[in-house]
Amino acid sequence: METTTNKPYSILLYYCYAKIDNPEEYREEHHLFCVENNIRGRIIISDEGLNGTVSGLIEDCEKYMAYIHADPRFAKTEFKIDSFDKHAFTKIHVRYKPEIVHSALRHLDPNVKTGKHLEPEEFKKLKDQEDVVILDVRSNYEHELGRFKNAITLDIDNFRDFPEKVKELEHLKNKKVLTYCTGGIKCEKASAFLLEQGFEDVYQLHGGIIKYGMEAGGEDFEGKCYVFDNRIAVEVNKVNPTIISKCHVCGMASDRMVNCANPTCNEHLPICEKCGWELDGACSVECKENPDKRPYDGTGYYQKNTNGYNPYKGLHRRPEKELNKKIHGKSENSCV
Repeated sequence: METTTNKPYSILLYYCYAKIDNPEEYREEHHLFCVENNIRGRIIISDEGLNGTVSGLIEDCEKYMAYIHADPRFAKTEFKIDSFDKHAFTKIHVRYKPEIVHSALRHLDPNVKTGKHLEPEEFKKLKDQEDVVILDVRSNYEHELGRFKNAITLDIDNFRDFPEKVKELEHLKNKKVLTYCTGGIKCEKASAFLLEQGFEDVYQLHGGIIKYGMEAGGEDFEGKCYVFDNRIAVEVNKVNPTIISKCHVCGMASDRMVNCANPTCNEHLPICEKCGWELDGACSVECKENPDKRPYDGTGYYQKNTNGYNPYKGLHRRPEKELNKKIHGKSENSCV
């Protein structure tokens, strides 16, 4: 998916279910590539594949995508590409985890069986038919900020709670079920689980909300889409946009996401500008009075302290001498 923009940075959202026999070793290789090419973000490496959101200069992101695609295991990886005026992350973290999205459904392999993929325009045509239900498989804080018109939402705080909540959907087994999430990854296992539980006509929005906004104009997606980078929330709907979230303090319509200024609380909530200033960035009087409350500058976003951050931390396989050369910008072929 290509984008045309004058902004110098790209933000990449992607995942790929593919067997990795040596995930810890590959994690180190992947991490080092990111460091050497100034890629920042959060990447999960697992035995079942990889999942990431990263940012970098356009040319660096192009190198990164080429690096992923050059590996036969990940050649099918699809990138959702957005543009930005700066890095969307301050650090690079590449971690090994048992799953690329925590689902409690490790026995399911989307490469074997999953819901039918619908491209954005196909989803758009199908979503309003009489025998169709739209199912949001994301968590509360995500669908409270934005969701498709008439979508069914589940009261879950984490995706791992999804299997238990499916019991509430038994009456929909005779319907076409269209699942969706931010970028598509949760739907891979959510739709597979629905099929396992006896749902027969199950679909998923390929590329998720992000791709739907880019390719189908975002029509009937109400509110904003919560994203897992420093932007926090992004516009999706260019056709009939609306606001569905309400200020946590006063209840007025607001899609302005704020981190509570009390670091102990640190909740991510919609808070209007007026209430933001009145509570000095806090979500309640109690949080406003917390002695450790952070200074509020009107944005409600607090940059994490990166003092002492070492992007090479955890890389043990490269000789220390070689790492030191790379840290100081030197190599065996350096002209410096």
